[in-house]
Amino acid sequence: MAAITVDHVAKTFGPHRAIDDLSLIVADGELLVLLGPSGCGKTTTMNCIAGLEMPSAGRILFDGADVTGMPPHQRNVAMVFQASTLYPHLTARNNIAMSLRFAGISRSDVRARVAEAAATVDVTALLDKYPAQLSGGERQRVATAKAIVRHPSVFLLDEPLASLDAALRLGLRAELVNLQKRLGTTMIFVTHDQTEAMTMGDRIAIMRSGRLEQIGTPDEIYARPETGFVAAFVGSPPMNLIQGVVIDEAGQRVFTAAGARIPLGAVDKVSSGQVVLGVRPEHLTVADIPETAAISAKVFAVEHLGRESILIADGADGGRLRAMLAPGASRRVGEPVGLVVRDGATLHLFDDGAPGQPLIARLQT
Repeated sequence: MAAITVDHVAKTFGPHRAIDDLSLIVADGELLVLLGPSGCGKTTTMNCIAGLEMPSAGRILFDGADVTGMPPHQRNVAMVFQASTLYPHLTARNNIAMSLRFAGISRSDVRARVAEAAATVDVTALLDKYPAQLSGGERQRVATAKAIVRHPSVFLLDEPLASLDAALRLGLRAELVNLQKRLGTTMIFVTHDQTEAMTMGDRIAIMRSGRLEQIGTPDEIYARPETGFVAAFVGSPPMNLIQGVVIDEAGQRVFTAAGARIPLGAVDKVSSGQVVLGVRPEHLTVADIPETAAISAKVFAVEHLGRESILIADGADGGRLRAMLAPGASRRVGEPVGLVVRDGATLHLFDDGAPGQPLIARLQT
């Protein structure tokens, strides 16, 4: 196993800067998820860790040893990609064994390790089948066995579930987490799917435009986002973000926007000026009397999810807001509705004038 240090790494492709001064540490045996939108530098970061790309600046260290100039085969890393990368003319057994072709071990040891890897990911019954005879999920299991049979120090997965249907993704992500915990292997999992990130990672590193936006546990990322970008990117449904201004009224701070007025209390750290207010949908509820609500809106749609329903409303400023409703609750499209902030809710204020909208203050109602 190995602890990984990414030390001020940059990677450029001509004028394009794919990674911009990135630093992070992955603990030995940790499952770290690299999360971000397409083009943010996730895959390039992982390729630099694997040795498939050479950083333009900075260093990659495994257990404190600089491996920046090492080729991939000397780093003892294994990778699983979105496509299963199996040889179509070989059986699953021979695909898995191919990883050990140049390992210099005996045939009996190869057979034993193939059997062990196959049992670990439950593909023993598939060993004599060819890739064309396997489902998408089965091919990914075989590709995973092909990776772990080498007993790698670092396990790298680049959106391995993206091409699978929803039911397969749900099952395989739980199996991957279970596998990582049983093997204790350091794992980096790349995805743009925040649900995968939240359910799988010990920690999540969120990237934007080649930079690290925030890193923390799933609970920390969800409850204490450090920027408006993170607040909007993590959460299903995402955090409501409302552009407005903070004004002073007799020593009290008040957030105001088109169709919204939310008292903030006597908070010294919040100065008057333009801000973005963030509030999670579960911290908003529908007022009994719309005219007295903190936020005025009109119903756009209602999503029924069984255990709960989500109200989607158009705010007076043209922005779209989401609030939780009781299961089975119904509202008419176009109906005026008032939203209020629940007692005990957390409000986030972000700087509207800075890149990524950094956090100004976090307030409890």
